[in-house]
Amino acid sequence: MISGFHYTPNQERDASEHRRVFRYHRTKQKEDKISLLSPTFRPHPKQPKPFILNDCFLYIVCKKQFKKHMDISIRTQQLNSLFSYDKKTDLADSHLEIIPFRFTQTIGASEINEFQKELTGTDFCPVTDNHIQENKTFTYTVFAPSEKEKRDKAIILLHGLNERTWEKYLTWAEYLAQNTGKPVILFPIAFHMNRTPSRWCNPRETLSWANIRKSEINDLSNSTFANVALSSRLSNNPLRFYASGRESIYNLWQLVLEIKEGKHPLFKEDASINLFAYSIGALLSQVLLLANPEKMFSDTHLFMFCGGSIFSEMDGNTRDIMDKEAFESIQKYYRHDFLEQRLLPTTFKNDFMEQAFKTMIREDVMQDHRETFFQRACNRIRAISLKKDKVMPTLGVVKALGNISNKILEEMDFPFPYSHQIPFPSRSQTDQTLVNQSFLNIFGKAAAFL
Repeated sequence: MISGFHYTPNQERDASEHRRVFRYHRTKQKEDKISLLSPTFRPHPKQPKPFILNDCFLYIVCKKQFKKHMDISIRTQQLNSLFSYDKKTDLADSHLEIIPFRFTQTIGASEINEFQKELTGTDFCPVTDNHIQENKTFTYTVFAPSEKEKRDKAIILLHGLNERTWEKYLTWAEYLAQNTGKPVILFPIAFHMNRTPSRWCNPRETLSWANIRKSEINDLSNSTFANVALSSRLSNNPLRFYASGRESIYNLWQLVLEIKEGKHPLFKEDASINLFAYSIGALLSQVLLLANPEKMFSDTHLFMFCGGSIFSEMDGNTRDIMDKEAFESIQKYYRHDFLEQRLLPTTFKNDFMEQAFKTMIREDVMQDHRETFFQRACNRIRAISLKKDKVMPTLGVVKALGNISNKILEEMDFPFPYSHQIPFPSRSQTDQTLVNQSFLNIFGKAAAFL
C-alpha cells in the first residue's frame, strides 16, 4: 500500500504482481526501470491509471512493459519526418496511426463565399478569398489508436494564429491519443496550415513581400517574412479575422455533425467530442461552445493551453504572428467599429455566431451573459496559462472567465526560458529534462480531463 491511497484487497493483490513504483521525473534508469518522460510510454490496459502524489505521476508497471526514455524534442523530429497529408502512417512504437482525411466545406459555404467576395485582395494575392481553393477543400489528419472498430470518442486539437506547420503539435496529439485512448483530430483553421497557397509560407516569396511592406509603412515593427501574409491581409481588411473564424466554426460544425450522424469512417454515430485548444484556437473554441450550433457541444469538455483570453487583452504583435500595424488595426476595428456595427458588409447576419464572438471581445460587453455561461460550464472547462506568456496573459483569461476563473484556470511557470509561441523549447542550452517534465505535467492534466 502506498501512503495516501487505499486499495481494496483485490487491487492490493494486483499491485503486488508488478514489483516496482517509478517516479516520472527520473531520467537515469537501470535495466528494470523506465523513465515516464517518454511520450510513447503506454502501460498495459489493465494497469491502474496514473495518480498524483506530491505533484509526481507514479505508475505501478510490469518490467515487460518498459520502454526506453524518449526526449520530446527528438520525438518531435521523428514524428515530423513521418507526418504526411497523403498517406496513412503507422506509429508502431506508439500503437497509433496517423490517418489523413479530405474535407470539403458545405455547411455555410454559400454564405462564406458571398462574404469573401467583399474582401479585396492584396498585392501578393490579388484574387478575392472565395477563389482560394486550398481553403475550401483540404486534408486534415487524425492520430488514432490502432483498432479496427469504429471509435465512440474523439478530441479535436485546435492550433494558434499564423501557424503553417503541425510540427510542434505532433507530440501533443500523440500523447493525448495514447493517454486517453481517443483519436485526436488535427483540424486546421481557415487560411492556416495547408489551407493556403504554398507560396504564402515560402520564405523566398514572402521576404520580398515583407521588404515592400516595410518600405510602405513608416516605423513598422515586428514585420517579418513569417508574418507578412497574415499581416498584409488583416491590414487590408481587419474583417478577415472574423470571417475566417466564422468559416472555421462552420467547418467544425460540419465535421462534428458528420461524426454525430455516423457518416465519418472512423467514428460511431453520436460519438462524444472534446476539445484541446491552444492560443487563438481557444478563442475559437470558446465562441463555438457559446454558439453551440444544433446543441452538439452541450457536453463537450474544453481544455485550453496558453489561450482563453478576452480578445482586447491579447497581444499578437510579435515577429511570428503579426506586425504592429496589423495588430493595432484589428484591435481598433473589433473593439469599436465591429461592436458598434460600423463599416460592416451587407452579408452580416447578426446571428448567434456573431453574438458569441462579440461576447469575447471586451470584458464589459455582454459580461453577464459570458460569465453566466462559464459558471454553468465550469465543470467541463479547464485552462492553463503561463506566467511569462505575453500574447495570451493570465489577466486576459481571468477577464474572460470572470469569478469562476479560480476554479477553471491555473497559472503555471516553467524553470527554463520559454515563450507563448514556443512553450517547450528544443534549444541546446535548455535542460531537456526540465522541458520533458513540464510537457508531461501539462499534458498529463489535459489527458486526465479530456
